[in-house]
Amino acid sequence: MSAKLQRNIKVVYALGFFHSFMIIIPVIVPFFVSKGLGLAEIFYLQTVYAATIVILEAPSGYFADIFGRRTALLAGAVFHGLGYTYLNFAEDFAALILFEILVGVAASLLSGADLAILYDTQKALDGDEVALHSKSISHLGFTKSVAEGLGALLGGLLALWSFDLMILVQSVAAWACLLLSLLVVEPPYKNTTGNAVDMRIVTIIRHLLRSDPLLRRVFIALPVYSLATFYAAWLVQPYWEANGVSLAMFGVLWFGQSLVVAIANRCGYLIERRFGAVHSLLLIGALPVVGHLGMAWFGSWIGIMVSALLFFGRGLNQVILVNALNRRVPSEYRATANSLSSLVFRLGFITTGPLVGFIADSQGLPVAFNLLAVICAVVFVVVMLPLIQSVKHLQRASA
Repeated sequence: MSAKLQRNIKVVYALGFFHSFMIIIPVIVPFFVSKGLGLAEIFYLQTVYAATIVILEAPSGYFADIFGRRTALLAGAVFHGLGYTYLNFAEDFAALILFEILVGVAASLLSGADLAILYDTQKALDGDEVALHSKSISHLGFTKSVAEGLGALLGGLLALWSFDLMILVQSVAAWACLLLSLLVVEPPYKNTTGNAVDMRIVTIIRHLLRSDPLLRRVFIALPVYSLATFYAAWLVQPYWEANGVSLAMFGVLWFGQSLVVAIANRCGYLIERRFGAVHSLLLIGALPVVGHLGMAWFGSWIGIMVSALLFFGRGLNQVILVNALNRRVPSEYRATANSLSSLVFRLGFITTGPLVGFIADSQGLPVAFNLLAVICAVVFVVVMLPLIQSVKHLQRASA
């Protein structure tokens, strides 16, 4: 059994690789434009995707905790393959809505389950829980970022040849997730199937929000700072077009951004150990403000290079805040806690994404980036500073 659990770790990393191997992502905005969509409609599509996840996120995490993480992975992998296979035949806005729903169902099932399997597998192997889990998140984030970068290079090349060929290759790669999910072994964890009433989602939410002020503030900060760097992923491609970057360079630039995220994933744990939690949180809070202002004030390659700060912050968030949350929740509802965090993130995008897309379309990208910088500055004061105060209080108490 120990050998199979050891294999679990490699399989989860491989699953993360193929789930993030998105060759369509570096040119997804031009691809949607080729279907006759404007920037506002593209943001509406992403709102449909986010709404699908919001509806299913908490139930899917709950499903994974009750019926098994492997079952959730298998179901999510099937929808993932079906979604990108269907994209080969989607030609209009209505058809693309169905595509977003399919991949939204897949994402809701896959998110949280893979991380929970990784944590519980290593817990069963009796490793150093804190250090080992921090490194595991770092390795998983690094693997996903490398996959996204390699997929970007391939996607950029295929897009020059044909969008249709690019989607075909993407659909083939998507089915690899199902093959890998079949290799996963369910790790031992406290299963509450026999007493599911005690695992009510409201009980889990109460624990996240009331049991510990530090846990509550981490739970709030994680989706907020995920959202703070998420808009750039959808605005950066029209930003490249506005600055005269050719489609041939899109894959290369996206690879560069993914490499920045991978570097942040890799060194986030080291940064936290070297400089401490407080300085790491200050960095996570400051980077979205500086990155958005740089894209608003500078053009051409200077603005593109400054935008890398947003993706570095995204990588730090994926390691430091994700690990801070998962270290503080019991294993029996870890998948649900991760799903709830993702749910809050998606709700935030549903309520703000279309507005950001409308402002970028009607007022221009510089106005949108300036507005995002101001909002991130307010978030720093309202969300990050209280979290830093909680960390300082914990450090004083420990001392």
